Amino acid sequence: MADDRTTHFGFQTVPEEEKAGMVHGVFSNVASRYDVMNDAMSLGIHRLWKDAMMDWLAPRPHTHLLDVAGGTGDIAFRYLDRVKDQARATVLDMTEDMLIEGERRAQTRKHADALDWVVGDAMALPFEDNSFDAYTISFGIRNVTRIPDALAEAYRVLKPGGRLMVLEFSQLPNPGMQWAYDRYSFNVIPRMGKVIANDAESYQYLVESIRKFPDQDTFASMIRAAGFEQVAYRNLSMGIAALHSGWKI
Repeated sequence: MADDRTTHFGFQTVPEEEKAGMVHGVFSNVASRYDVMNDAMSLGIHRLWKDAMMDWLAPRPHTHLLDVAGGTGDIAFRYLDRVKDQARATVLDMTEDMLIEGERRAQTRKHADALDWVVGDAMALPFEDNSFDAYTISFGIRNVTRIPDALAEAYRVLKPGGRLMVLEFSQLPNPGMQWAYDRYSFNVIPRMGKVIANDAESYQYLVESIRKFPDQDTFASMIRAAGFEQVAYRNLSMGIAALHSGWKI
């Protein structure tokens, strides 16, 4: 019988304490090519999904965003763009190489002074209770070892009235379309990874991790279990990805 601390990593089963290190290795390997990776994973439309995330989140001036697993800064940059720099964003990532890439990008933009970059763990955030107005995580929650712990931490650090927003690859409701997307994912994306980054294994993990992630309704239930209210989700591109929203009331 497997140890209680054992978890699924892609289609492998590995000790839970090893998953964080394996994920760290994957994202260290792909940091400099992260946007290219997302293009491959999303058929090139992850930018539209991130814009849709901002549309639903509707950032407000004089607020403070925590973007978890946000190393390259994509979400934080969009947030600050929407409020014309009248806000602050803290980007947290467990992989320093991702944060270095994000900081490098920030230097070419006008947002550098409104950003903080923090190495940290989504399951043990290094922030005080009730610190942030919004918490976002984009294509990162599926890589967390214990998702309920990360959701509990999100609830803890949000202020009353704060909002959680999660963008993640999800499950298509049509079995035939899911089958076709799976064939693309498993047969094409690792080969792209080999060409793009000379790293097929990292890309193989990424496509496997998508299939292990809970479906939309199951994940919504997990958000409610963490204490959030008014939980809702929207499918993007027919369910290739989904946006989940919840409020700390």
